[in-house]
Amino acid sequence: MRAGLLSLIVLVAAPCPLAAAEATSPLVQTRSVRIQVDPPEVRLHGPEARFSLLVDGFTADGAVHDLTGNASYRSLTPEVCEVSAAGVIRPVADGRGVIEVTVSGKSQSVPVHVSGAAASRTYNFENDIIPLFTRFGCNMSGCHGKAEGQNGFKLSVFGFDPEADYSALLHEARGRRVFPAVPDQSLLLLKASGGMPHGGGIRMPRSSRELKLIRDWIAAGMPFGDPDDPKVVSIAVMPRERTMRMEATQQLRVVATYSDGRTEDVTAYARFQSNNEALGSVNENGLVTIGDLPGEVAVMANYMGAVDIFQAFVPRPEKIAFPQLAETNFIDGHVWRKLRKLNIAPSAAASDAEYLRRVYLDIIGTLPTAEETRAFLAETAPDRRARLVDQLLKRPEFADYWALRWADLLRVDRQALGHKGAYAYYRWIRDSIAANVPYDEFVRGVITAEGPLTEAPAGHLYKAVTKPGDRASTVSQVFLGVRIECAQCHHHPFDRWTQTDYAGMQAFFTPVNFKKSPRGEMLIADGGGTVKHPRTGEPVFAHALGTSLPERELEGDRRQVLADWMTAPENPWLARALVNRVWAHFLGRGLIEPVDDLRLTNPPTNPELLDALAADFIAHDFDFQHLIRTITASQVYQLSSQPNETNERDQQNYSRALWKRLDAEVLFDAVCQTTGIDEKFEGVPAGYRAIQLWDSKVRHYFLKLFGRPERLSACECERTVEPSVAQVLHVLNSPEIHAKLSHDGGRIRQLVDRWPDDRALVEELYLTFYSRFPTAEERQIATEYLQSQGTRRRQAAEDLAWSLLNTVEFLFNH
Repeated sequence: MRAGLLSLIVLVAAPCPLAAAEATSPLVQTRSVRIQVDPPEVRLHGPEARFSLLVDGFTADGAVHDLTGNASYRSLTPEVCEVSAAGVIRPVADGRGVIEVTVSGKSQSVPVHVSGAAASRTYNFENDIIPLFTRFGCNMSGCHGKAEGQNGFKLSVFGFDPEADYSALLHEARGRRVFPAVPDQSLLLLKASGGMPHGGGIRMPRSSRELKLIRDWIAAGMPFGDPDDPKVVSIAVMPRERTMRMEATQQLRVVATYSDGRTEDVTAYARFQSNNEALGSVNENGLVTIGDLPGEVAVMANYMGAVDIFQAFVPRPEKIAFPQLAETNFIDGHVWRKLRKLNIAPSAAASDAEYLRRVYLDIIGTLPTAEETRAFLAETAPDRRARLVDQLLKRPEFADYWALRWADLLRVDRQALGHKGAYAYYRWIRDSIAANVPYDEFVRGVITAEGPLTEAPAGHLYKAVTKPGDRASTVSQVFLGVRIECAQCHHHPFDRWTQTDYAGMQAFFTPVNFKKSPRGEMLIADGGGTVKHPRTGEPVFAHALGTSLPERELEGDRRQVLADWMTAPENPWLARALVNRVWAHFLGRGLIEPVDDLRLTNPPTNPELLDALAADFIAHDFDFQHLIRTITASQVYQLSSQPNETNERDQQNYSRALWKRLDAEVLFDAVCQTTGIDEKFEGVPAGYRAIQLWDSKVRHYFLKLFGRPERLSACECERTVEPSVAQVLHVLNSPEIHAKLSHDGGRIRQLVDRWPDDRALVEELYLTFYSRFPTAEERQIATEYLQSQGTRRRQAAEDLAWSLLNTVEFLFNH
């Protein structure tokens, strides 16, 4: 059977959409007609004050580009202030100074006012020393910040516990880490500067200002600082946003604001991270480098727990005549406007055959049959696609498929819940989806479940996730798309959440317990349980994310308050998180990625569209099926996956349909459906399809290989959809798949017997596997192959079927 199989795969395989040619555009040289220095005037106060200049160039057409790294800087008053080659100004003595900035043959003077340059320096361990440990990676999880520390020296991650860090430096190891009598001989300085062997290498050169700062702090007696000393309350990144050309750069500046109103340039000690390295990367000094792809990228800056972002909008350099496009609903308008700004033209509309296969797989996780395909392609009514969606939403496979997806997130785990408990939990989820229970009611049903589990099966979530803190993390991530787990131990490194926020959410679930009763195991919320701050020991009362800490604990079942807050129309996360998940499912990429990581520092690619989807979802009473109808009715969803010259490298802006590898269960069901041989799963009655398997622990090699999740966490990432070599080899060589294809009672044997004409047989095979008719070339190649095999017609048909099954057109949804 396998003779000629590889050559057939080459003949019938669709072109792989995943390997677009990589082209690097040369850096465009831009001529500036004027320059502008920001800020136009600088004020420095204190001996250690500093401020970095940003230099912009303006072209004749008004475009702005960064010239900070190209400019030269000179202090015209070196007795008052000095400036580095990078444009960082520092004080020398009180007075008025001038910095001259020159670039592209143009100069601009910046007045500098210096005061307090000779004032005595005071130190605060948290404000002055902790940022240095963070900037040079000392308190990161890969160094002294990991759970067990490094070589006997442990720091808190990101410096979240200054008191513990201070004690570790001064009192542990018999005080040998600092030597105030001779500060330069302190072990801390010798290790960091390379004066002694150090596993982390040289972190601060001996001549660095950072090492001098730590040395002076030690010489000053290593003060911890006054509790009333000002703290960082916010940071601001400049510039905030910018339209940039491909391969351009932009220097960022980060300014911290303290509780006493003072501001300070902290660019040198901030940490930076891009949310899309392909679109734009950032180095440790805050220099952003744009890639060669169009789109929008956000760069996060973090300093002392405060965060802010810079956003770069990167259009294609070539202007296009944007086509006039139809708009079925508000989705189209938001996407077309974004594409017009990016100079990207969307692909053509998908054919009926493309739409049919796509919408079947997206809504019910099932391929259309050859008969269903013929019937739909023969339709001419203008509303045929909308009516098809309505029909699919009524099919039992809709509830099966979406119950499977929610069972992953809500931890339907037989090993944790037992057979009966897990099945009852799954049935509650499936019945809710089948009845189209409003999403806010569905969420409330999970959050506030109580009573005997036989009557409140949604309560099994609390058995699958047993710790109050884990329950808080799971509920936040699944329903709000907010990850708070990091805040259990330290301030969230990329968001505003603190240990207090985490403890406040945990307190909602602390009273939840189980007890035995004559009616079976019962879930109760007894109203007790107090959560204490893990670092201060102070009580933390139940309060939702982003709300104020109450003065006393809530009375009654605290979860009712949480559910009221979560399901309120004005909640900032619930609707946005759900529509983002669903959008990602249908379009191949979320407006926010990862889909369960909604935060300030990870903005949506199209914020107006996300807001509009959420508002429409709320306005229609959290109707899940309405959301699906809205998305599938849009022209955006109905675009072809075939790229054009403007969008072939766009993966972010929905200018074409993205290819999506089928979920493990969907793909295996497709194999069984096209071969006509059902699978008998271990421990499951005959007739069950893979998307009906409520038990994720049913042993099956194919499902495991293709990324079925274990349901051990709330993360969407547990389900892996990335292709692998092992998957390719399995589909190509699997004895089990071969047995289905060659089975005497299988579909290939039936088609061979039913269609004696080779051209008709080829047509039926393409309808079965691809949900479309073959092209003239495909029909000719396949027909000639069948005819060339003579009496081996059935085996040749099996070869052809296996070839079709091995193509990306079959393995992916497009």
